[in-house]
Amino acid sequence: MILGGGPAGAAAAITLARAGARPLLIERTRDTGDALCGGFLSWRTLTALARLGVDADALNPARITRVRIFARGRMVEAALPAPAIGVSRRRLDTLLLRYAAACGAMVERGQAARAVAQGVVRTGDGATLTAAALFLASGKHDVRGLARPGDARGGDPALGIRTRRGPNAALTRMIGDAIELHLFDRGYAGVVVQEDGSANICLAVRRSRLAEAGDPARLLAALAQEAPALGERLAAGAAGPVEAIANVPYGWRARHGADGLYRLGDQAAVIPSLAGEGMGIALASGASAAQAWLRDGVAGAPGWQVRFAAQAARPLAIAGMVRSIAERPGLCAPLLRLAARSGLIDAVAMATRIAHPARSSTLTADMDESSGDRRADVGLT
Repeated sequence: MILGGGPAGAAAAITLARAGARPLLIERTRDTGDALCGGFLSWRTLTALARLGVDADALNPARITRVRIFARGRMVEAALPAPAIGVSRRRLDTLLLRYAAACGAMVERGQAARAVAQGVVRTGDGATLTAAALFLASGKHDVRGLARPGDARGGDPALGIRTRRGPNAALTRMIGDAIELHLFDRGYAGVVVQEDGSANICLAVRRSRLAEAGDPARLLAALAQEAPALGERLAAGAAGPVEAIANVPYGWRARHGADGLYRLGDQAAVIPSLAGEGMGIALASGASAAQAWLRDGVAGAPGWQVRFAAQAARPLAIAGMVRSIAERPGLCAPLLRLAARSGLIDAVAMATRIAHPARSSTLTADMDESSGDRRADVGLT
C-alpha cells in the first residue's frame, strides 16, 4: 500500500506495477492540485523519468539551460550541466498517476490516511486498510502514528512561500531559459517558467523574517525593494495567490527503518530547495524502495532506509552549506563572479544530485512486453 500520490508514491507504484505487482495507492485529494513545492526537474531527474517510461516532452518541451543568480545588485550566469525543465506539480502529478494506473496500479482518490497503527491504516471516512508493506509518501505532512522522529527545524525554521505570475511576454523575456535564484537576507527565491508560460516563484525564508514583515504579502513587498530583480518579476504578469507552508525541516533524513515501512520523498530526506533536487529525491526513493521490496519484501525496508539515508547524506550536506551562505547575500555577493568563472556553480549543481537506481532486469523484461501500449495512454490534453 502506498500512502500519497505525489512523485514519490507514483514512482513506487509504477515500478511495482511494471514488475507485475498490484500496489494500492491512496491519495487524499480527489483532483490533482498544484503542490507548493516543485517546479524544477534537473537533468538527472529527467533521466529517472525516462527510466520509468515518462517522456519529458509530455511535461514541457521547452528546456532550461542556465542558472542565473542575483545578490545585492550583482548577477552571474552559468550553464547547467545538462538541460532541465520547469513544470507545474499539477501536470507532473497528473501524468505520473495516470501512468501508474495504466501500468496496473490501483489508485484510489479522496482517501486520506489519518492514522497508522501496527500496519493498519485508518482513513478519513473511518475505514481500515491492512497491508504487509507500507510506502509512506505523504510529503511534508506527517501521518499520525508515523510522524518523523525529530527534525532539523532549529530555533528559526524555514517557511515555504509560493506565488505565481501569469503568462506575460516581458516576464518570459526576463527569465528565458534560466532557473533563477534571488538571494536576500535570511532566505532566497527560485523563479522558473513552467509549461503554461506562467512564472513559478518559490521562496524559502526564515520565520524571523516573516515575523518582522507581519504577513506574506508585506514580506513580498519588502523583498521587492530589497532585491530589485525579484521585484521586477513580482511586478510582471497577473498575480496569483500567496501560499505558504510552515516549518520545513531542511536537512532531515530518516536514518533508521522498520520492517514493512518504506519512507519516501520528504519522509525520507528533505533537501534545501535551492538545490532543485526535491523531485529527484522523490523519484529516486520511490523507484529504489519499490525495487528493494521486489527483491527483499517487508524485511528489506530497514536496510533500504539506512542505505538511502547514506546516499542522500552528501547532497543534503552540500546543499545545507550552500543555503547557509546564500542566506547571507552580503557575504556571498562578492564571490559570485569568482564562483561562476571557476566552475564552482557547476560543481555544486552536480554534487547536489541524488543517484537514481538502474532498471532491474525484471523491470526491463516487463516493459519490453507491455509498456509500448501503456505509454500511448498517458498523454496529457
